[in-house]
Amino acid sequence: MAETRPYIAWDFINKFMIDAFVAAGVPEEDAKICADVLLESDRRGIESHGCNRFKPIYIDRINAGIQNPVTNYEVIKDTPTTLVVDAHDGMGMVASYKAMNTIIEKAKKYGMGMAVVRNSTHFGIAGYWAMMASKQGMLGISGTNARPSIAPTFGVDNMLGTNPLTFAFPTDEPFDFVLDCATSITQRGKIEYYARIGKDTPEGMVIGRDGKAMTDSVQILSDLTTEKAALTPLGGIGEDLAGYKGYGYATVVEILSAALQGGQFLKALVDRDENGNKKPYHLGHFFIVINPEFFLGEESFRKTAGDILRDLRQSAKAPGAKQIFTAGEKEYLVWQERKDKGVPIGEAVQKEFMAVRDAYKLDYTFPWEK
Repeated sequence: MAETRPYIAWDFINKFMIDAFVAAGVPEEDAKICADVLLESDRRGIESHGCNRFKPIYIDRINAGIQNPVTNYEVIKDTPTTLVVDAHDGMGMVASYKAMNTIIEKAKKYGMGMAVVRNSTHFGIAGYWAMMASKQGMLGISGTNARPSIAPTFGVDNMLGTNPLTFAFPTDEPFDFVLDCATSITQRGKIEYYARIGKDTPEGMVIGRDGKAMTDSVQILSDLTTEKAALTPLGGIGEDLAGYKGYGYATVVEILSAALQGGQFLKALVDRDENGNKKPYHLGHFFIVINPEFFLGEESFRKTAGDILRDLRQSAKAPGAKQIFTAGEKEYLVWQERKDKGVPIGEAVQKEFMAVRDAYKLDYTFPWEK
């Protein structure tokens, strides 16, 4: 389907978001990190976590007092290969950036590094952090828990977060292997996107208290917050399509996001207190970096990884299928198309950007206003 939204220059949107973050109280260097993480989502075509979330997930939460614009990054424990951090409800993207940089240096020296972060907030796409490692020729793994939205297999309570488990591996191709996905069939951000464009959520992604599938995107968003609906794990409702596998992987991420750092988990991550008032999320993240030079070398790893991906893509296609893709390829193709055009901004996000501009009295005239 042809793109009908206007494309806005990357530099323009980047500068606006930095200025807006600064106006909200985020230090300028931290604001640059936050804006880049959001735009990386749009560069890769992952619009559920890009500009769509700038206002509602970050600016609004800062203004609501449930997320601190200044990140008090406290190192709790530091060893040659591990790191434990408390983000004190600051910007999750800032805490993650600092933690990843630290363990990348550890992996350069010792071969591996792992960091865990507690009392954090939404950190953008999990792939950004894994790719920080792959861009330096190393293997990156990242994950985070989130406010409860997934029901366990045979259950209807939203207990687990969408809990992404993400991998980024360097290859000898123009793009790295990047598997960045939730352990649910979909995530809240995708349903928010469906609601924005007036589209139903595909059947099987969400379960109601009656155990039946729900499809009304606007109703789902409302019911997720009141525990009348829950997302389903990878595989879907019940065991027939192995929903227990997604449930199991989501639990792995929950444990790694909480148990190593003494962090919050499951229902403790709800966004309301006992009186119904908004409260911080206290999320936990984990990051792992592996240096292939401590095995048989980066070049050898890149070549073998590339050979595996090429063999997969060159295997027999299903009737009617035009192409077999490997993880990271579609996102690379999106960037090739968008890098000179800019980021597409729909009407709903346009209104949010203008609202932020007006609230902070920023001197911007957006291209769609001309």
